Amino acid sequence: MSIYTANGDKGTTNLVHTKNVSKSDDRIQLVGTIDELSSHLGLIKTMMSEADDIRFIENIQRTLNAVCSGVADPFNREFRTEDDRTGQLEEEISRLEGLFHCPKEENILPGSSRLSAELDIARAVARRAERDLAAVSVKFGADNGAKKYMNRLSDYLYVMARYMETTEQPVQKKEEITPFGGKEAEPVAAVQTPMTDEAVIQEVLKRMGIQGRITLDGAKRLIDKVEQEAKRRGKNAVIAVCGPDGNPVAVHVMDGAFLVSFDVATKKAYTAVAVRMSTKELAVLAQPGGTFFGVDKMDNGKIVIFGGGVPLKVGDTIIGGLGISGGTGEEDHSLAEYGLSILNEVL
Repeated sequence: MSIYTANGDKGTTNLVHTKNVSKSDDRIQLVGTIDELSSHLGLIKTMMSEADDIRFIENIQRTLNAVCSGVADPFNREFRTEDDRTGQLEEEISRLEGLFHCPKEENILPGSSRLSAELDIARAVARRAERDLAAVSVKFGADNGAKKYMNRLSDYLYVMARYMETTEQPVQKKEEITPFGGKEAEPVAAVQTPMTDEAVIQEVLKRMGIQGRITLDGAKRLIDKVEQEAKRRGKNAVIAVCGPDGNPVAVHVMDGAFLVSFDVATKKAYTAVAVRMSTKELAVLAQPGGTFFGVDKMDNGKIVIFGGGVPLKVGDTIIGGLGISGGTGEEDHSLAEYGLSILNEVL
């Protein structure tokens, strides 16, 4: 749909019901800012690897298109921004905040990774769009749903930027040399070196189609191997695999496994990813007087502190978590260690 049409060299624009609107008009400024924001979001999509994140950004772009259409055609109810769209933003903000500790805005210096920096730029443009929308509202009126949405959109982009900082590689800084005289020399470009081990691992993961996380096919192969070993040991277990975000990828229930083991196994996988160590190690640190004493009371009871959960790593990269429940903590941990030992084989 065409939102507006330009009038050549006249310096004016036609909206749906209004002709010859000055290009300095607040409505034209708002539409231009939202167009700029959507373009930034388009760049961000090209840098994301998670299909769910990409789809969410695309839904935001569609909503922004509707907001623009509503500015040009304010009497058309088709372009109203419903509360459920704002609700989706709020749900995603809550989900992300549950995965990590989000720092206060005043403590942030944007630019620790390329993707988070792009998200921060989009956040700044979103706030400008919100201010432009407020100006339009004063003069011409505006959809209240759109105002709520734009307010929460900048919050979402801020939280997403901080979350990406926890998963993305940091930006490589230029090295600085300080001579003995005490004065700081001009920055010099870092000498190019061969790819680090971690960079090689990331490239291998990419070519394998893993993209930094275990796939469903990989999880199923791992579960199959662990099940065979469990049978050999005479154990009936639930075997759970989650992604690096803690969300389940696959859960397998062996015949004869305890009913409670389903919940416990998924929590063990989640815990291993959340704390980046085995649940057996966490159990030691969670004892009275330990560093993590009381951690099992956090995160709505999703953290467990008995053996059977391990983070799945390729190099230093956590691609998921494995949780096993069905025996004692030691028995479950031993099976999980076996799963780690054959991880490269199943990938």
